[in-house]
Amino acid sequence: MITLEKLNRNEAVRYLGGAGIQMNEQMESLMSECEKEVLEKASPKFRYIELDLPCDAIMGGNDIVNHLEGCEKAILMCATLGADIDKLIRISQISDMAKAVVLDSFSSVAIEQVCNKVDEIIAEKYDGCYMTFRFSPGYGDYPLSLQQDFLRMLDAPRKIGLTTNDNFLLMPSKSVTAVMGISKNPIEKKKRGCAICNMRGKCKYRRNGEHCGF
Repeated sequence: MITLEKLNRNEAVRYLGGAGIQMNEQMESLMSECEKEVLEKASPKFRYIELDLPCDAIMGGNDIVNHLEGCEKAILMCATLGADIDKLIRISQISDMAKAVVLDSFSSVAIEQVCNKVDEIIAEKYDGCYMTFRFSPGYGDYPLSLQQDFLRMLDAPRKIGLTTNDNFLLMPSKSVTAVMGISKNPIEKKKRGCAICNMRGKCKYRRNGEHCGF
C-alpha cells in the first residue's frame, strides 16, 4: 500500500507555469488548499507483473525494442490515484477553473510520486539488478492502444478499477501504465524526455523553455 503524506509543491508550480499561471499570495493559499484536498481524495493503488523477454505481448514499434535492449526481464506496471480525484477536478471545472487547474497540477505530481514509490518497491525486490526508466504507451512510436492489453494482463479493471475509454485513454485519468526492463548487467543509458515525446511540437512547457518532468 502506498500513502502520500505531502506533494512536491515545486513540481506543481512548474506545471502551473506551463499553464501560464503566475504565483502570488492568493495563489499560494489556493495551492495549500488544493494540496490538502488531493491528499485527502487520492487512493493510490498499483499492480505489476514480471515478464520474461522476449515477450510479444508488450512489443510494438521500435522504441520499446531499443528501451529493453540488453534486458532479460520486463516489469509491466500500472498505478492510479482513483476515481475520486477525477470527480474532484471535474466539479471544480464547473465552479472554479483556476482551482481546477491547480488540482490537476497537484494530481499530476501525486501520480508521479506514486509511480516513483512503485519504482522503489520494484528496485528493492530486484536488488542487485539494473532497471531502465518507465516507458509508457504513447511515448515515441509505442502504441497507445496497448494500454487495454496491459490492463487485461495486470487484471487492473478488477483489482484496482483501472480501465480505458474507446480512445485507449486511462480511466481514472490520473493513472499510468508502463514497462521497465530488468537486467543482471549494466544497461546502456537510453534517451528520454522531449526527444521521444509525441507532444514535442506543440508542448506548452517547451514553449516556455520548460519540460514536463519526464
